[in-house]
Amino acid sequence: YINKRQILRDLASEYGKSINWVRSVIATAKITSKKINPDGLVIVADVTFFNRFYGFIVFRSPKLKKNLYFKQIPYETIMEYRLGREAIEHQGFTISAVVLDGRPGVRNLFADVPVQMCHFHQKKIIQRYLTSNPKLEAGIQLKAISDTLTSTNEKEFINKLTNWHNKWNIFLKEKTLDFFNPKRWHYTHRRLRSAYRSLNTNLPYLFTYKNYPDLNIPNTTNSLDGSFTYLKEKVRIHRGLRAPIKKKIIEQILGN
Repeated sequence: YINKRQILRDLASEYGKSINWVRSVIATAKITSKKINPDGLVIVADVTFFNRFYGFIVFRSPKLKKNLYFKQIPYETIMEYRLGREAIEHQGFTISAVVLDGRPGVRNLFADVPVQMCHFHQKKIIQRYLTSNPKLEAGIQLKAISDTLTSTNEKEFINKLTNWHNKWNIFLKEKTLDFFNPKRWHYTHRRLRSAYRSLNTNLPYLFTYKNYPDLNIPNTTNSLDGSFTYLKEKVRIHRGLRAPIKKKIIEQILGN
């Protein structure tokens, strides 16, 4: 942990100025960003949060290694993605493809361009439902299939998923009666069903990057996730600063 006043002292010493001068410069500093030429680009879009109600949505071009749009948001909503796309196109950019984390509804905003579902997020979804070490044989087999995402092709993956579902279809339909109300029931293997449904629903978007090789679409949002990690490290170091200054630091990093 670095004390806020110590940071100010260090900066004042480095520039041979007073602490009040440093405060004034930081408070009045303008956010700068590199200028780039509009072009048809593959976009990676994602959101990161620093606490429950404080986050940023970012649209990034992996090719240019540049964030084209970012905005502070309290919640991740479809509208925020819509505003992001509109802002980018208003700048003159055209989107040739997009990589997303799979949030329901967001894909519909990009129905006119190829959409790639992030493999990293897909595997995280499977892990959330099945854990890293599933106990049921059906879960073990389904996780093994999901683990081949980056090393297989669409046809092979569909065949494996279809064969798995055919094998375990009756098992997936097993029901458990409510102990207190026999008229009520639920599926016994709900988390397993949810894991399969996630893969099956996202299937049309898992191999877009291979179906459009000329576009060089990434199969993950890692170019953004790496930036988010760096960003959070910087914010953690300067966590003693006031919120407006912290926000300015985040925007400066995202803008460069």
